[in-house]
Amino acid sequence: MAPSSLNELSQAVLPDALGAAEPIIRISGLEKTYAGGFHALKSVDLSIRRGEIFALLGPNGAGKTTLISVVCGLVNPSAGEVRVDGFDNVRDYRQARSLIGLVPQELTNEAFETVWNTVSFSRGLFGKPPNPAHIERILKSLTLWDKRDNRLITLSGGMKRRVLIAKALSHEPRILFLDEPTAGVDVELRREMWEVVRQLRDSGVTIILTTHYIEEAEEMADRIGVINGGRIVLVEEKAALMRKLGSKQLTLHLQVPLDAVPASLAGYDLQLAADGSELIYSYDGAEEGSGITALLGDLDAAGIAFKDLHTRQSSLEDIFVDLVKERP
Repeated sequence: MAPSSLNELSQAVLPDALGAAEPIIRISGLEKTYAGGFHALKSVDLSIRRGEIFALLGPNGAGKTTLISVVCGLVNPSAGEVRVDGFDNVRDYRQARSLIGLVPQELTNEAFETVWNTVSFSRGLFGKPPNPAHIERILKSLTLWDKRDNRLITLSGGMKRRVLIAKALSHEPRILFLDEPTAGVDVELRREMWEVVRQLRDSGVTIILTTHYIEEAEEMADRIGVINGGRIVLVEEKAALMRKLGSKQLTLHLQVPLDAVPASLAGYDLQLAADGSELIYSYDGAEEGSGITALLGDLDAAGIAFKDLHTRQSSLEDIFVDLVKERP
């Protein structure tokens, strides 16, 4: 019986030893200007590490889909270079493209074909010889084995997305692009898909995903890149990004509402709620001294008492919104 876990796919998907130090994708000076004059990509430099989950975030029209399309060889660049595991994706198109699996956002499955046939056909498109054992491993790992003889039109939206992933893995790629992998699916199914992606990463596949669900990147990514206006404005380890850019807030619930922040507290970054019942203190969570102790002392000296307090740290969504707002 064929192995059923995604971890056991690693022997089929990654037959060669991986050199962890060299990026599996290296993008240099990438430009794309469409015929109508729209400048979609502007001097993009980006390296993707082997075996990581890299989340690419950006508002609509930022260049996410164009960047993926250029790397996958679906759109020709105007300038610059893309290397996929050392292969130039223009000069060495076949070698570069054979290393990539692409799961598009749109559900474009052949409605009246069976799951088995459509996944097997995708393998043949890359010139790979038939390998029923590999197709079986993929279908079992994605919980599609019992659906192998079902026509695609009979499947749920979530199962159709799993079929798209199976098709993308059919030719044993080392890199998987997921363009909005959980768009339009419910929360429960979204979390199931997250687990599938984690297992693929654990099997050795490099995952690059675009998403407009900020919590998806926050939950899954090892590193995060932000693209806006065709430029990469930031690439950072997720944890480091949260530490460096994530501010904290201390909210003090006052016993007696204030009309204004006293002049004696002007040295603090304080905001007063509209009804005067709360003082909100913003500070840098990455710095050693938060100033909270001094603030509480000065509040006491000013005769301001509070009945409760709580802290909140910026989410990745807060950080993303600030980045896009500050760097047009």
